[in-house]
Amino acid sequence: MHPIVQYLHRVAKTYGSISPDTRSARRFAKLGWGSLITFPQGSMFGEQAIFIGDNTLISEHVTMSVGYMPNVPTLVDSALVIGDRCVVGARSTLTAHGRIELGDDVWLGKDVFISDSSHGYQDPTVPVGRQMGEHQSISIGSGSWIGHGAVILPGTTLGRQVVVAAGAVVRGEFPDHSVVAGVPAK
Repeated sequence: MHPIVQYLHRVAKTYGSISPDTRSARRFAKLGWGSLITFPQGSMFGEQAIFIGDNTLISEHVTMSVGYMPNVPTLVDSALVIGDRCVVGARSTLTAHGRIELGDDVWLGKDVFISDSSHGYQDPTVPVGRQMGEHQSISIGSGSWIGHGAVILPGTTLGRQVVVAAGAVVRGEFPDHSVVAGVPAK
């Protein structure tokens, strides 16, 4: 790669990232001290209902959304809460319609998908994509690790310091210090 391109890439990463002292940080309910949302960001909307604690890193291409689409009022005031010292890996998606809460020191690998809602299928004459499912809160306890490519489904509660294996599809309740793996995860 040409040195000028490398330089421009570093400049874009530096000035395109969102930190508490940037104008873009004002869109969030909270972007804690020492936290950083790296450039380039993924899709983001509903920032006024997103709380991010101190010293948390949101990697590039991460999607964080509250509600169903931009410029539509969010459903709750604190729908997406990410604790202190968390890491959200590149290309991960956190989509909140009710509430998703990550405790302190939660680390997500790359390509993790977390959503508190899915689609229903009550009426076979209506396309599935137009049938909204029930919103079911998600809670991930402090100190937990979510492996690369894991999917956390609506209604999941993980205790403290739970390890979720890469590629696992998780739904249900798992106590502190569990190791969760598989499709479906057990």
